[in-house]
Amino acid sequence: MDPLLLGAAGFAGLLALIAACVPVGVAMAAVGLVGYGCLAGFRQALTLLSGDPVSYLSSVDFATVPLFLLMGSFASAAGFSADLYDVAAAFLGHRRGGLSYATIMGSAAFGAVCGSSTATAATFARVALPEMRARGYHPRLAAGTIAAGGALKSLIPPSLVMILYCIISRTFIIDLFVAALIPALLTIVLNLCAIALSVRLSPEAAPTSARADWRARLASLRRAAPALVLLLAVFGGFYSGIFTIDEAASVAAVLSLVFATVRGRLTWQGFVRGLCETAGVSVMLYVIVFGASVFSYFMTLGHVPDAIVAAIGGLALPKLAIIGLLLVAYIILGTVFDEIAAIVITLPFVLPVIVQLGYDPLWWGVVMVIQVELAMIHPPFGIIVFLLHGLAPDIPMGMIYRGVVPFIVADLAVLVLLAIFPALALWLPSIIG
Repeated sequence: MDPLLLGAAGFAGLLALIAACVPVGVAMAAVGLVGYGCLAGFRQALTLLSGDPVSYLSSVDFATVPLFLLMGSFASAAGFSADLYDVAAAFLGHRRGGLSYATIMGSAAFGAVCGSSTATAATFARVALPEMRARGYHPRLAAGTIAAGGALKSLIPPSLVMILYCIISRTFIIDLFVAALIPALLTIVLNLCAIALSVRLSPEAAPTSARADWRARLASLRRAAPALVLLLAVFGGFYSGIFTIDEAASVAAVLSLVFATVRGRLTWQGFVRGLCETAGVSVMLYVIVFGASVFSYFMTLGHVPDAIVAAIGGLALPKLAIIGLLLVAYIILGTVFDEIAAIVITLPFVLPVIVQLGYDPLWWGVVMVIQVELAMIHPPFGIIVFLLHGLAPDIPMGMIYRGVVPFIVADLAVLVLLAIFPALALWLPSIIG
């Protein structure tokens, strides 16, 4: 069978199962198993069911996923989000749009100790939204800022999307964390610029407030000291080489548990709930990665990636044009597909193309994470927008979507810059490596 037709048939079968509400990981495993069996025999295909789950369950790299999720649960219980937001608000709150700046900065800092974008957005919806609305901020600006801050988490290590990408693409996790640093800083800066432009055009959307004195600022820093210690210990540890990524995840989980317990904010019910939530998300991710692996075996055996690379190589298009078409395709895919599913399903097809074009998988990993960030907030199915509307039902969905438009433009600007200047993601790993 022609490899391109085989790939189209496999992809069609996968979409049919997903449309029938079969979980993504199970759907990929089923299609991969049947396809592999048709090509090489079902006896060989069944060996995948015995070997692959064991290899992933025993993977030390994948153990970082539940550990970082635990860190996020305990950090939330410890109240780190409110502490970090208070610090940013104390230093920036007197400026026009200052609480929006504080929300972006606080979300970025809390994202470094929380494993989930939706958890970050939900937390700041409870912490920042009431404060912003009490000070007269327009709901459009307030909700848009919180949505953008939550989505920003995807680009802040430790990011579950990054870890998932590295496991599927067999890329070193620390390298991708390092590669994401400059794009993450650039995204934060452009988000802050988007706020500055918004409040300049609509000053009434963000009234100014009194400047906090230095006593209040120092008090907020003291309250946030445990969160800052956690950030320093974890990220200082693995970026400096003192910890491996697995050891850093373990230290992060233990330290966040200790801080939450010492502060008296972690109840037994909260502890059990955190374990259950971590177990549920971890199992889901394990199933997705295992399914993607089986699906990838089927595609590789059918020479589908090679055929796609050859077909694209025959196009009379410059490399940047092909990258642009892929980015547009992912944006469209993100409007109808879960963002993580979109990555794991398409990666076996797309990554060989990226490598053939001469690009580094690390660069593409950063681009994919920004695509995930965009998919979480752009219409019609931005998951964070739905979450915010659920937490603040008096703010219309349309208003929230209008509020995220400046931040979508900022993310698109980062994508364009990365496409033109891949060194933004690759320079730092080359220096450290």
